Amino acid sequence: MSSELTYRGHESQPPSDAYFPKPPKPWLSVSSPIRYLLREQRFLFVLVGMAIATLFFTFAPRTSPAHINTVRHPTVFENPDPISYKSLQNYDRGAAIGGGWATTINPGGKVPLGLKRKGLRIVVTGGAGFVGSHLVDRLIARGDSVIVVDNFFTGRKENVMHHFGNPRFELIRHDVVEPLLLEVDQIYHLACPASPVHYKFNPVKTIKTNVVGTLNMLGLAKRVGARFLLTSTSEVYGDPLQHPQVETYWGNVNPIGVRSCYDEGKRTAETLTMDYHRGANVEVRIARIFNTYGPRMCIDDGRVVSNFVAQALRKEPMTVYGDGKQTRSFQYVSDLVEGLMRLMEGEHVGPFNLGNPGEFTMLELAKVVQETIDPNARIEFRPNTEDDPHKRKPDISKAKELLGWEPTVPLRKGLPLMVSDFRTRIFGDHKDGVTSS
Repeated sequence: MSSELTYRGHESQPPSDAYFPKPPKPWLSVSSPIRYLLREQRFLFVLVGMAIATLFFTFAPRTSPAHINTVRHPTVFENPDPISYKSLQNYDRGAAIGGGWATTINPGGKVPLGLKRKGLRIVVTGGAGFVGSHLVDRLIARGDSVIVVDNFFTGRKENVMHHFGNPRFELIRHDVVEPLLLEVDQIYHLACPASPVHYKFNPVKTIKTNVVGTLNMLGLAKRVGARFLLTSTSEVYGDPLQHPQVETYWGNVNPIGVRSCYDEGKRTAETLTMDYHRGANVEVRIARIFNTYGPRMCIDDGRVVSNFVAQALRKEPMTVYGDGKQTRSFQYVSDLVEGLMRLMEGEHVGPFNLGNPGEFTMLELAKVVQETIDPNARIEFRPNTEDDPHKRKPDISKAKELLGWEPTVPLRKGLPLMVSDFRTRIFGDHKDGVTSS
């Protein structure tokens, strides 16, 4: 008996701790969510929610396209006082910059959520100057917050005083040759003296403004991710051998002449702008501005339109340099501002010619001034200045095609607005001087 028990004790036994996993159930990944959805009437609540949402979007009031009216805003302000621009208050705050057109929504309908344009934070260098102050007016009227940066070499506080007290307006006295730190969405870089009298006064300072000032503003645009617009000039074409001038024309410029501080300075500014665009992916725009006139021009800045108007008002002979057969094209300031804003908001880098292709000789311009101010105004001829271009006329085909822009204000319509402004400033200053003395 004992031997039998001993023998059985030596029999091999299967291991008791072996692991045999259960086979996977392929239908489990589908059945579990279904069981969860059916439990506690969850599926019923889902169906009820879908039904309520369907009813809401079906019967909720919506704005009909019939309620949208297209309104054309005038490009020339009809206000007899061209300085105040009170008519800007009539501009639609949400106006689109394409051609001065805007859409206004019938107050009877609902404005869909998110349709209202968010105001931008914009810096305008040289914003207290002639063109800059008109640009600031439009940007403020559009609903943007504007920071004007100006050292007041040619700019005047009077040009922007009507915005003092507006919480969306700031004024900083600063020279762009020195760095500036701001948080902005867009940069309009206009800072630079633009008339021969002013840019020849300190030529080294002029070229520093064009080069160092542009570098500083491009650096700011790179740091904060702002879009940058450079206001270049038709002077980059020099005394052109091509007429009219297209953007692909490289120009005929004297690099060592008395005007080179401005001409070559602007050419260098364009170079820097494109290098920042290609090398640092900065969003840039370049405008080449041709002769512009209008209210707030400096009275004695040496430019032909302001010279003729001021001389005719003062009963002085109008000074014509050379034989008077040199040609220029003249655009009203509101047309230029419209072009700058379209360029900034568009998708094209440029450069773009912004000017009026209507061409006048200096003698023809003098006759228009005579017709507007004084038919008896005299003309006096003097020797021509150095490096004065003989012809200047823009080809604006590119701006017409890509920006949908062209000037709309003829010289005979815009000049009286400028004359009214000059008459107020010249004789108003005279009266003040007599009173004080």
